Amino acid sequence: MAKGYFITGTDTGVGKTIVAGGLAALHKNQGLNVGVMKPVATGCKRVNNRLISDDAVFLQLSAEVEDEYELINPISLEQPLAPTVAARLSNTKIDTDKINTAYDTLCERHEYIIVEGIGGLMVPIDEYYFIVDLANEFELPLIIICRPTLGTINHTLLTASYAREHGLEVKGIVVNESAENCDAVVKKTNIDEIKRLTELPIIGTIPFNKGLDIKNYNKEVLIKIFSDNIDKNIII
Repeated sequence: MAKGYFITGTDTGVGKTIVAGGLAALHKNQGLNVGVMKPVATGCKRVNNRLISDDAVFLQLSAEVEDEYELINPISLEQPLAPTVAARLSNTKIDTDKINTAYDTLCERHEYIIVEGIGGLMVPIDEYYFIVDLANEFELPLIIICRPTLGTINHTLLTASYAREHGLEVKGIVVNESAENCDAVVKKTNIDEIKRLTELPIIGTIPFNKGLDIKNYNKEVLIKIFSDNIDKNIII
């Protein structure tokens, strides 16, 4: 069984890519052989007749790996929709065997693997095959990414509860401040309640920083912020 983490979120846009890239950069900075993977990506851009995901490119840069793009992101879809819908609209069939083959190859090459899901655990990859099923197949501990803002308690507790019900090991929670000017009282009380009610460790709280931009990779900013705000005793 591979070492590493499966990164999921309470929703889309909570900062999974930033956190996955930050953790990959931390592992790489520690001298560890880390690989990265974005099994399914939607909203991809066509570059030289290939569909490319900004998320996957960010992960590739963060881990400083030379793996073939098709291994890091085996399923690329153009429409910014749920994978099943994007595939249906483009008359494409998502090949889950291709995902598993790419994962096995990356695990053979790397000591650690950090996998970023798409959306939350109940995002459908195939008609009746969800992100939670993929995470179970990969047998990696889960890290949940959430927002600090109002509403996050419900979303985070539901995600943690559903993961546990499906036999996933939840390593902990990373709170990502994805927007400026988050109310300090809201943030602190939400984090305290999430920790109390889930009984999971808060691995880190990532402050908002304009330098954390998946379209403009900045190695120094990424490593500095994650070194300062992640509990490395838990994740490395």
